[in-house]
Amino acid sequence: MSLATFVKKQGAFAKFNIGYQRGETVLAWAMVSPWVAGFLLLTAFPMVASLALSFFRWDILSAPRWVGLANYEKLFLIDPLPMHALKITVLFSLASIPLNIVFGLAIAMLLNTNIRGLAVFRTIYYLPAILSGVAVAILWQWIFSSDFGLLNTALRVVGIEGPAWLGSKVWVLPAFVIMRLWSVGGGMVIYLAGLQAIPTDLYEAAEIDGANWWQRIFRITLPMLSPTIFFQLITGVIFTMQIFTETFIMTDGGPANSSLFYLLYLYRQAFQNFKMGYASALAWVFFLAILLLTLILFATAKFWVYYEAESGEED
Repeated sequence: MSLATFVKKQGAFAKFNIGYQRGETVLAWAMVSPWVAGFLLLTAFPMVASLALSFFRWDILSAPRWVGLANYEKLFLIDPLPMHALKITVLFSLASIPLNIVFGLAIAMLLNTNIRGLAVFRTIYYLPAILSGVAVAILWQWIFSSDFGLLNTALRVVGIEGPAWLGSKVWVLPAFVIMRLWSVGGGMVIYLAGLQAIPTDLYEAAEIDGANWWQRIFRITLPMLSPTIFFQLITGVIFTMQIFTETFIMTDGGPANSSLFYLLYLYRQAFQNFKMGYASALAWVFFLAILLLTLILFATAKFWVYYEAESGEED
């Protein structure tokens, strides 16, 4: 083969390769275009619109009117309920998230054993996580009923008179924390996957060295599972801070605003009082609060989250 022929063939091959790569690029964009269009139209545009709307006063029926920072001034300096609702939401999250992590991990460790009927138990624990939020709220509203509720009936059997869970300013928040444990099976599945990814030879080596059960848990299981725990912590913060359905159906923020979660107050301003500009300001402050909290958690992760690949690179 002459040099000229070889160069000609290489040029043809290069053109074909460029055309093929270009065709793959067009096909890739065609495949992702529905998601991109949905994101732009249903997420990005509404977010930008709500940010702009937060500087207006708009009741849907009349034209928006520019008010500048008045909505934010009302939020922080005039209206006491946003900070009260945020406080209730944070208290609920501080109580609910650790309990969900601990119970989910404990159940996963129990189910990470070779026992009879293991698949049945895993299904039973996971099933509540896929049920409708409205149906679950109605169910727990009946369970917490002070007169004929299942929980107080069980307490009377052992001689304890249960409180008016949803009618008490003291007990309504603990009631929501207890109810949130209902869906602990969702996290259990993720912990179970993390546990099964831990090499068994680590436990075998620890047993040979004489490590007891607690030492294996704190020296092997928790460090190796820390990325999974971190993931559950981040998603738990985002999910728990956005509680709405339960309080909307069960208490509507009562009694005396003791279960007035932030999103419920935002919903009232937007769809009951039709203060769309003020509701948009509430939404953006809440978004920034969750974003800031998430960034703080990411910043602290380097002190307690163990990644095996990073450890190997350092070695």
